[in-house]
Amino acid sequence: MLSQKTIEIVKSTVPVLKTQGTDITTYFYKTMFAAHPELLNIFNQTNQSRGRQQTALANAVLAAASYIDHLETILPVVEQISQKHRGLGVKPEHYPIVGEFLLKAIKEVLGDVATEEVLQAWAEAYGAIADVFIQVEKKMYQEAETQRGGWDGFKPFRVVKKVKESNVITSFYLKPTDGGPVPSYLPGQYLTLRVKIPGETYLFNRQYSLSCGPGHEYFRISVKREADHEPNGKVSTYLHDQVKVGDELEISVPAGVFTLDDEAAPIALISGGVGLTPMMSMLEALADASSKREVHFIHAARNEEFHAFKEEAKHHIEKLENGHYYFGYGHPLHENSGCDFTGHLSKAFLEKIVTTQTVCYICGPVPFLRNAVQILTELGVAKENIRYEFFGPAMELAPAAAV
Repeated sequence: MLSQKTIEIVKSTVPVLKTQGTDITTYFYKTMFAAHPELLNIFNQTNQSRGRQQTALANAVLAAASYIDHLETILPVVEQISQKHRGLGVKPEHYPIVGEFLLKAIKEVLGDVATEEVLQAWAEAYGAIADVFIQVEKKMYQEAETQRGGWDGFKPFRVVKKVKESNVITSFYLKPTDGGPVPSYLPGQYLTLRVKIPGETYLFNRQYSLSCGPGHEYFRISVKREADHEPNGKVSTYLHDQVKVGDELEISVPAGVFTLDDEAAPIALISGGVGLTPMMSMLEALADASSKREVHFIHAARNEEFHAFKEEAKHHIEKLENGHYYFGYGHPLHENSGCDFTGHLSKAFLEKIVTTQTVCYICGPVPFLRNAVQILTELGVAKENIRYEFFGPAMELAPAAAV
């Protein structure tokens, strides 16, 4: 239990964290990796190079400071981050290292503001926050290992099939090399993939949504080639160009909180680009369960050549009593493309489909997410019914703006 004085001191630092939080986390990562380069085997180096991880951590630190007297308020965020940590293999022994360098960063960036009293308060607060994460993650590790077909850490799987789904998306079907069962998972969850790329010093970790429903004797991930966004494309281009059927890949047990609910309300699965991968898992699960829900599957792609799973999605929709399939292209290649909308996803289109009672799942690039969330908010969809997933560290959508 933190003392009232510690709580007051930590909360007093909120204003400066709002303005200098990213400076603190940038210095933190730089110095921590210099002292502990082995941690680069865990952290996503691309998110570091693009500043996304620094921003995400700054947001998390700010939230923790703001709600230090009511940590239960941030439990949903803790759950989301802990799922990623469990998938990556973050362990209790890593937390003291993070704490040490976070305090050093606070002292360096804040200067005279970071008095001994402030640093002591933050040390105590960090200890309390770290303990919350450690306890939540302990349960997750136990559940991952003890479930049917589960395991601890990373396990080798063999690529048994590789299928090109569009100009930029390729699917990989994975089976355990030991012949064991494939654990079940919740539609919408992801795998953490760990690869050693020839010529690279450190391991690379990436998290890819499972693109089929549970119940198969394999996992399927569908990966977009990101060659135009170096260094983000190192893993995706390696998978596309180098990994072949018969090769082995290391993965951890599926994780994630962006999952299909079991409600009866109408549902809209809204995706842009490769964001359709978790939606395919959700759609297949709904179809396999012969769901009576009204299901709207809405997908936006650049054009026909970038549209993955068109026929597979149609097949699942046809199995649903109240299924509806819509797709649109930013710039169609053909006049008879058959798409339901062109250009960006619009309010005029969505207001014909969703109601204020529709549960909306959204996944895609950040501009696509911002646009969709803003439209749904304007249409009166309740905040709790607007559920979205980032591909990468959790970052703030606000201020939302149509793009």
